[in-house]
Amino acid sequence: MRFIEMTGKHLTDIVREDEIHLKDLPSAGIRHDTIVRVNQQGDIEVRRPEGWDVIGGLLGEYEARIKRATGLDWA
Repeated sequence: MRFIEMTGKHLTDIVREDEIHLKDLPSAGIRHDTIVRVNQQGDIEVRRPEGWDVIGGLLGEYEARIKRATGLDWA
């Protein structure tokens, strides 16, 4: 599986209202410096001490939003 990793700050910049609500990110453990990743299916995962935890997903044109916000490609 391929991912694009980013910070919680990048994630808050790209999330739309019909996806995860920004107010829900802190309750999921997402801060501006939290490491998150998104796979090619749009699943959002957050880095926990014991591994990765899926917290939701992105919809629609998320690939372009992610690449624009991070400057990264799938790896």
